[in-house]
Amino acid sequence: MNIKDPNPCRVIGVLDDGIASLSGTALALLRNADVIIGGARTLALFEREFKTGAVRHDLTGKLKEVPEWVRAARADNLACVVLATGDPLCHGIAPFLAQHLCVDALDILPNLSTLQLACARIGLAWQDARIVSVHAKDAGEWQRGATPEHGLYALAQATRQHARLLILTSPDNSPDRIARLLLAEGLGDDFLMAVAENLLQPEERVLAELTPQQAAEMTFAALNVVLLWRVTPAARPVRFGLADAEFVQRQPEKGLITKQEVRAVSLARMQLRADSVVWDIGAGSGSVGLEAARLCPQGHVYATEKNDVDYAIAGQNHAAFGVSNYSLYLGKAPEGLDAWPDPDAVFIGGSGGELAGLIEGIIKRLRPDGTLVMNFVTLENLATATATLQAMEGVNWDVLQLQAARSKPILHMHRMAAENPVWIVCARREAGNA
Repeated sequence: MNIKDPNPCRVIGVLDDGIASLSGTALALLRNADVIIGGARTLALFEREFKTGAVRHDLTGKLKEVPEWVRAARADNLACVVLATGDPLCHGIAPFLAQHLCVDALDILPNLSTLQLACARIGLAWQDARIVSVHAKDAGEWQRGATPEHGLYALAQATRQHARLLILTSPDNSPDRIARLLLAEGLGDDFLMAVAENLLQPEERVLAELTPQQAAEMTFAALNVVLLWRVTPAARPVRFGLADAEFVQRQPEKGLITKQEVRAVSLARMQLRADSVVWDIGAGSGSVGLEAARLCPQGHVYATEKNDVDYAIAGQNHAAFGVSNYSLYLGKAPEGLDAWPDPDAVFIGGSGGELAGLIEGIIKRLRPDGTLVMNFVTLENLATATATLQAMEGVNWDVLQLQAARSKPILHMHRMAAENPVWIVCARREAGNA
């Protein structure tokens, strides 16, 4: 049984209408606090309620110092209050304080979230909505293929998986930038937006049913939240085993695509998880990496292709594929791989003559239980791969030869036409050899 702390730090949710947003209990705690912590704007909003001599701490840019301020106040047996916007447990300061202080040291008094208020303004049910915060370091405008380090990455991913989104914005990641993200991802006709500005203030304004095209050209107040909701049904794409014809391929002679049967076996051997980090080296038309991106919705695929024509084709397939967790680079491996995070799975469809060194480097970078899968159609590359793996200690590997035949019409009947044989080489680093 938990014993209630006799002098907890009170984390009080507040809104921009000042004391009108507070319960009698919360207001009494604020007025009797010896130490008050909050952002500059919030402190200014409530300063008339502080008792004479109360110590104020502005946490703007000093979040890491807040736990020490709280500890010091409690050590001196002073009443301490932290002011937070809305619900302190919804992308607020309370989880951070709970992580750095004993949970029993906190007494949380939540308020309405600004997201709830915005939904109420336009009558949007929010029980099944996904909440996303884009309070992150400014990484600039969203570009298709951006990596997880971008401040809008989580939002781009969420637009693929949820029909309603409630977004806590920031001065840099503003509503117009969010609208441009939707346009860049080809979702401009799929969502409508609402922007709620300056909620509970005299200048409050709610702009409902904006199209991304409209919002992308507008300027908004600094204090705002954004609501997104789907107006067209979400696609239900096939995740695994797409037909070769689903991909743009080099013309007039189709090529540089891992055929459906080989692709299916290769992806199965990669042992992908929902959050896997995947490398696709020698992407060709992008078929393996793009299917992997659909199979790893919480992960990310990094792909590279050295041929500029095939790079452009893979880019076309990316644009048509409806994924935001795929980054494509023009280059010849191993150039650029040092900048990528360590992989859970790697696929090599082409090596550009650097095969032995590539294998050695990848095996060293694989995460625990990671897998390297390679496809070869020539005896020489197969020999290079197996010899390289044989010489490495602590590596388990095997070779599978796969040869499929597809039916084709002949007069009023059908015959079987053989596809080229492919060797699938799989390698895993033994446990303890990380």
